[in-house]
Amino acid sequence: MRPDEEESAMQKRTLGKSSLEVSALGLGCMGLSFGYGPPVDTQTGIDLIRAAVEHGITFFDTAEVYGPFTNEELVGEALAPFRGQVVIATKFGFKISDGKQAGLDSRPERIRQVAEASLKRLKIDAIDLFYQHRVDPDVPIEDVAGAVRELIAEGKVRHFGLSEAGAQTIRRAHAVQPVTALQSEYSLFWREPETEILPTLEELGIGFVPFSPLGKGFLTGKIDETTKFESGDFRNIVPRFSEENRKANLVVVDLLGRIAGRKSATAAQVALAWLLAQKPWIVPIPGTTKRHRLEENIGAVTVDLTADEIQDINDAVSKMSLQGARYPEHLLKLVGR
Repeated sequence: MRPDEEESAMQKRTLGKSSLEVSALGLGCMGLSFGYGPPVDTQTGIDLIRAAVEHGITFFDTAEVYGPFTNEELVGEALAPFRGQVVIATKFGFKISDGKQAGLDSRPERIRQVAEASLKRLKIDAIDLFYQHRVDPDVPIEDVAGAVRELIAEGKVRHFGLSEAGAQTIRRAHAVQPVTALQSEYSLFWREPETEILPTLEELGIGFVPFSPLGKGFLTGKIDETTKFESGDFRNIVPRFSEENRKANLVVVDLLGRIAGRKSATAAQVALAWLLAQKPWIVPIPGTTKRHRLEENIGAVTVDLTADEIQDINDAVSKMSLQGARYPEHLLKLVGR
């Protein structure tokens, strides 16, 4: 089957050893409201999310801090007709002051407060997957896991997740309340999780949800050193997206383009197919604001890379020296703790 042909049913995957079954690709909803320039208008966002459901996507990712609050409201409204058919993940862990993110806060009372507010905005009875957005060094992870365990016992949350946590934190949290999924950045543009995180998740039976699986858009092949991002686009402050680094990093896009040409696919589809081929418990969540990109991403589930092709990609990328940090310095401090 060619990747641009619609598969009759989206494949399903289970996150680790949990009972949480989701579509093989999810939809990251952040960019509809936050992070990549101006938010889309509400109806456009609703239409895109509902189009994803029509194409078999059952896994939707949001957070209270996206907006803040507006992304959860959008997701809640868009998915209201599909209660019980979809899985919604949201996140706690930041302070919000005057409508802006204002540092970390994972105190148990804050976690409970966020859960109650998110349930209302999302118009649901229970949060399917509740992630700690970033590890808070001021609150022991055991206390965080314990607070989520209480919410699970009360039926307000179904599964516990972590985002961008380090291996030791994952182990400590998992000992208190089993972690269903870890969400962190992972793609051919950022392979660091392969060193320590993936083996830890495999050992503990935890699913992996890569965000930015297309390298914040870079692996689509639609960005080069001349691309100008809108004001308010997060990529303007990301070192890896400086003009010089973009020019140097095009080697990985060229590689994907060559393979895509042989597979009658696109660079983005090959990048997603590569991720899906890494482990059966990996569920990438590409985000987009455009319907044709949504359909292109969904086509990735029908791109079969052979073991030799995967090996060729791995060998080629491991010889490349991709330039630039994935976050500016102040945000790098929040990851891998």
